[in-house]
Amino acid sequence: MKIPVVSKRTLKLMGNRFEFTVISDKEEIGQEAIDMAIEEVRRIEDLLSTFKETSQTNLINRNAGIQSVKVDNELIQLIKRSIKISAITQGAFDISYGSIDKSLWNFDTTMTALPDPKIALKSVCLIDYKNMMIDDQDSTVMLKHRGMRIGFGGIGKGYAADRAKQILQNIGIKSGIVNAAGDLVTWGKQVNDKNWTIGIADPNQCGQLFSALNISNMAIATSGNYEKYITIDGKKYSHTIDPKTGLPVTGIKSVTILCPSAELADALATPIMVMGIHVGLDLINQLQHVACIIIDDADKLYTSNNINVKH
Repeated sequence: MKIPVVSKRTLKLMGNRFEFTVISDKEEIGQEAIDMAIEEVRRIEDLLSTFKETSQTNLINRNAGIQSVKVDNELIQLIKRSIKISAITQGAFDISYGSIDKSLWNFDTTMTALPDPKIALKSVCLIDYKNMMIDDQDSTVMLKHRGMRIGFGGIGKGYAADRAKQILQNIGIKSGIVNAAGDLVTWGKQVNDKNWTIGIADPNQCGQLFSALNISNMAIATSGNYEKYITIDGKKYSHTIDPKTGLPVTGIKSVTILCPSAELADALATPIMVMGIHVGLDLINQLQHVACIIIDDADKLYTSNNINVKH
């Protein structure tokens, strides 16, 4: 009887820390499989990156308000799924956020006051998922107004994790984890035949766990204000910007989403922070196979109807 081997690799992809864990019969098989998964993530990065001049995403952005651009069907489908999430979150998730003026928000020690609400509102005037024109037949995308920009920061890592998992499964890897900077997807079981144990970060203590969940064939993503924020007059402001006001969200420390897809988990975590506890949980309770854990600024725990958390 062969003893299964756990192979791991950590590296920077899509500007983030990716960690691959696979179980196979031999270390070489595991490492070769991880090579293929990495290749897939790099391919997606080339497609979605706004930092790469050659990406199709940048081509769309450069032609905003000018003309439609022919792109791969894969990108069209990802944009269409993004638009669906925008619709169910009432615009709290919107990939056309790329037009926000970065100079308005730098979230460092030099920032001592919030921007003027009128200026903030003006900075988000180009954000509107309804102004992304898609022609399925011709496989083209057009952003309606000049200055509009799309970005996949809220969904891209999750999509890449799902695709890497798919590649690994296709080549016979029956269990593993792809962790894309905290947006992770699991399948199969550990060597000891137990489910994977996944930690949820404690928003108050970096590096500490708030809770742990045993999961398999599930994805998890967390959005929180504990990694990047500013404090003004004793109040903590998250780096998550409300696309309707241009101002940062307050009141929630972290949102964790569990569901079968890393893409969906990634895409729902941030808008729930924007929507707020009650509206956010109300939405999650209407979705099948999706669970949510929220920690507010007073460390109070809220969960969707279908999950119990011990901590």
